[in-house]
Amino acid sequence: VQLVESGGGLVQPGGSLRLSCAASGFSFDHYAIGWFRQAPGKEREEVSSVSSADHSTHYLNSVKGRFTIFRDIAANTVYLQMNLLKPEDTAVYYCAATPIMWGGWVPTPPPEHDYTHWGQGTQVIVSS
Repeated sequence: VQLVESGGGLVQPGGSLRLSCAASGFSFDHYAIGWFRQAPGKEREEVSSVSSADHSTHYLNSVKGRFTIFRDIAANTVYLQMNLLKPEDTAVYYCAATPIMWGGWVPTPPPEHDYTHWGQGTQVIVSS
């Protein structure tokens, strides 16, 4: 069981990146997926999540309107499209999976400690 992130890199402010989270050894179908990030000296925070059942989405306030999370069921991959990037988006980005269902009557994803599978992270640097 493995999650592998890719797509990070160096980008100028205002630019875009698409992060990918690919699963091997299990199917994403029954897992909610979250993208988290950790900047130097800061705690890890949830950036965006997508539920398993109805594909509800949740975003950190500071990325709303700029980031989009979406699933490709056939490819067993979840993407995070990041537009209008800012220097404060610089961090290591991790994807994680949880079997806990949310969406519908439960409008917010579970807390970080409920995520059971984690990727190794991909670095995003936003700088001119």
